[in-house]
Amino acid sequence: MEEIKNGTGAAADSEQVLVRRQKLADLRAAGSDPFEITKFPQDAYSADLKAEFADLPNETDAGRTVALAGRMMSKRVMGKASFAHLRDDKGDIQLYVRRDELGEEAYAAFKKLDVGDIIGVKGEVFRTKTGELSVRALELTLLAKSLRPLPEKFHGLTDTEMRYRQRYVDLIANPEVKDTFVKRSQILREIRAYLDERGFLEVDTPILTPFEIGASARPFITHHNTLNMDMVLRIETELYLKRLVVGGIDRVYEVGRIFRNEGMDPKHNPEFTSVELYQAFTDYHGMMDLVEELYKRLAQKICGSLVIPYQGNQIDMSHWERLTMVEAVKKYSGVDYYDWKSDSDAIVAARAHNVDLPEVPTRGSILAAFFDAFVEDKLIQPTFIYDYPVEISPLAKRKPSEPAFTERFEYFINCTEFGNAFSELNDPIDQKERFERQVAERKSLEPGCKAQVDYDYVNALEYGLPPTGGLGFGFDRLVMLLTDSASIRDVLLFPTMKPLDAPKKEEAPAAEAAPAETASAAAPAAPVQAEPIDFSKVEIEPLFQDLVDFETFSKSDFRAVKIKECSAVPKSKKLLQFVLDDGSGVDRVILSGIHAYYEPEELVGKTCIAITNLPARKMMGIDSCGMLISAVHHEEGQERLHLLMVDDHIPAGAKLY
Repeated sequence: MEEIKNGTGAAADSEQVLVRRQKLADLRAAGSDPFEITKFPQDAYSADLKAEFADLPNETDAGRTVALAGRMMSKRVMGKASFAHLRDDKGDIQLYVRRDELGEEAYAAFKKLDVGDIIGVKGEVFRTKTGELSVRALELTLLAKSLRPLPEKFHGLTDTEMRYRQRYVDLIANPEVKDTFVKRSQILREIRAYLDERGFLEVDTPILTPFEIGASARPFITHHNTLNMDMVLRIETELYLKRLVVGGIDRVYEVGRIFRNEGMDPKHNPEFTSVELYQAFTDYHGMMDLVEELYKRLAQKICGSLVIPYQGNQIDMSHWERLTMVEAVKKYSGVDYYDWKSDSDAIVAARAHNVDLPEVPTRGSILAAFFDAFVEDKLIQPTFIYDYPVEISPLAKRKPSEPAFTERFEYFINCTEFGNAFSELNDPIDQKERFERQVAERKSLEPGCKAQVDYDYVNALEYGLPPTGGLGFGFDRLVMLLTDSASIRDVLLFPTMKPLDAPKKEEAPAAEAAPAETASAAAPAAPVQAEPIDFSKVEIEPLFQDLVDFETFSKSDFRAVKIKECSAVPKSKKLLQFVLDDGSGVDRVILSGIHAYYEPEELVGKTCIAITNLPARKMMGIDSCGMLISAVHHEEGQERLHLLMVDDHIPAGAKLY
């Protein structure tokens, strides 16, 4: 059988493309241009036929003539009779093509077809003696010529990248991928049905907003020519939705595209879909009830069970634990926040438990650091963590009974945060002060930023926002959970990708190539002159003067390692988490604070150097087992860093001397 085959290289692909283009030219010359056909009377689908005739005995005609249309995925020519497989919108079905039934000329045309061509077939349904439901072709029409050969399958890093870049080919070659996106649509439909049934109104709010707010998320900026003003793509839908609650729409939600000009990793994409909803006259406990009820419904409807698989774990959606952050930290670390009578007590406890101190070490911020270190990686089953310290929730409503905490929760599944909710702040005076403080802090950190206070929102609050519960969650992350997908790119049809020809960071753009027409094909290639590098502004730290004896140095085990996975560490702006092949057969995890210099996706597949026999060091609650080696210098007052990468021919585990 002629199956879908990978090209053996660019030259082979080009040759096949030329052959197919010549076939198209021959068809056009014969007056049979397939691209002039505008429709085909399709009246049946493969899966429906298989269901309808599931009980049809072998070697029996169904007594039904159908018209099918789709892509030819295989072809096996056997003299006067041939077999092929057609893939339509619902699956695959076998075609049986005989010269005597199709006709001499049409059969000859069929033999010239290529795998990947779009065809229409009219024929009779029957079951072969081997038991396969098939269609006996009586008419066969080429509807569109495929000018490129299809790959058989995708495997490995390079092909994974191609899958994301050319999703159209991915969908053809891997039909199971389509199931993910069918489920994505079903999940969205169920969310809308659930909220609509409960009286929520779906709305659309502006994507282009007039200015940057003070939130930490960095926006994309564009320019409106007619108004001659800069505008930003929204980083949230919250403030517009709460304006509508002020206006009397008590239950409102939006499924909205959000844009954040930040890093990418398996859980983050610069543009993503969020679901935000607001309900008047309830609080964050009401939002907990809503989340639990919604997720149970989704699991049952989409997965058929309240126990669903996700990345090797069985997630039980029927039970949701509810813990305050104080309770969670005490449960998993044994440390009780209420034993700390001062910030100094909290600092002592953090040092005793090897917890990294936050920049401003207060009781509340240190409690959050304990949560990151001891709790989050334990929350595999669905868990609500509520009552967050005010230090890490500056815009949330304080608890009247305990002002050091806020009425906020996040919920976690498989050690990942899935959503965030509040009893919404509705005091306009407090909100104005917090906005102004937030913008001032942002500008102190980034003097060039153009963040502004949204005074119109404050004005709206002055008309009165009722007590309101609010919830926001990432829709793409939810789809990952319900489809058992490891990366956000697996659930986005067209994820953001770095251009293949993009220069590396700090790499000068290549000189413009000479036009091909001016170069002689026979002329030898001119030697490439490396662009000189100016090191005159480089500052190097003084060399260590203290001598280290050879025996001590030789105990440091430097090894070549292959980067299998790389991702940003949640809640850290600096750390990247690497999963490394060190040649031992056991994955090694190392954390490195180099996110300012590299995005995770550009490091996967690289060969680097690491020290592999250092004692494990806990960072953000994760054991870092070793150290990746980088070269650091200063240039014009700024630190520059280059991760030490070596030839990919060096195998994982190779020892350095």
